[in-house]
Amino acid sequence: MVTNTSGDADRDEAEYSSRLGERIRLIRRQKRLSLQDVEARSESEFKASVLGAYERGERAVSMPRLHRLASFYSVPVDQLLPTAHGGAEIEQADDPAWIPGQKVVIDLAGLAGASGPEVDLIRRYLEIIQVKRQDFNGRVLTIRGDDLQALAAILGTSVDDAPVELAGMGLLRLPATS
Repeated sequence: MVTNTSGDADRDEAEYSSRLGERIRLIRRQKRLSLQDVEARSESEFKASVLGAYERGERAVSMPRLHRLASFYSVPVDQLLPTAHGGAEIEQADDPAWIPGQKVVIDLAGLAGASGPEVDLIRRYLEIIQVKRQDFNGRVLTIRGDDLQALAAILGTSVDDAPVELAGMGLLRLPATS
């Protein structure tokens, strides 16, 4: 019996290209740039149509080109690369998402898949925080006190209840324990 490993390799490559494109798009959006903005600011080094094809996973990106793109966005190259596990995290079903007094850590991967009336506002607010802090890890974001007050206002709840609301929306992650 002969197995078709080239088909599996093609699927893996297509999946990786798609995830790479998602990362490239995420960083561009965090920088609050449109495809046309990138083309104009890069003096047409990165054409909007080509960058869009990278972001959709329809076109392969060479390493030198990826390096220039990372330099253009002022982020380390590895921040443009998808995680080895495709962004899927191990769920901690038996553990609560947040315990009072604990740091509030937003699961950015969970946010990407979330929907609801407040989600777009939360997403935009967190993107502002990421740009301000230059925090582009794309996986988690630790929320500070002032940030939590703003999130509570978006959610229409108290600061004490905001983490519980965020946990109910599937947006919190337990911080790493030492």
